[in-house]
Amino acid sequence: QVQLVESGGGLVQPGGSLRLSCAASGSIFSIYHMGWYRQAPGKQRELVARITSGGSTNYADSVKGRFTISRDNAKNTVHLQMNSVKPEDTAVYYCNADNVVGTGMVAYEAPFWGQGTQVTVAT
Repeated sequence: QVQLVESGGGLVQPGGSLRLSCAASGSIFSIYHMGWYRQAPGKQRELVARITSGGSTNYADSVKGRFTISRDNAKNTVHLQMNSVKPEDTAVYYCNADNVVGTGMVAYEAPFWGQGTQVTVAT
C-alpha cells in the first residue's frame, strides 16, 4: 500500500504565502499523477493543481498565477507553493497520488489520499 503525509498547513493572512508538502511512502515503483485537491465547508472537493511524472501541470482557474506545484520523483514528494492567498483559498487541502505502480509492477486500481491539512486565510 501507499501512504501520503501532508505538512505545511496553517493560518496565513490574505496576500501572504504558504507552502504545502506531501511525501508518499510504501510499496511504490512509480507515480504518474501527484496533486492537490481542496474542500471548503459545504462544498465538494475540487482539484487545485496536478503534475505528472514528466512535469506537465494543470491548475484550477482560480489559482493560476498564484500557486505553483512541483515534485521530486526520486523522493516521491510533491509541493504546493501558495502565493497571494485569498480568504476563498481557505479549505482542507488533500494530497493525491494516482496511476501508481507498486514495487511488484502491479498498478493500483484506486488513487491514494492524504489525511488533509487545514489552510485558513484570515486576518
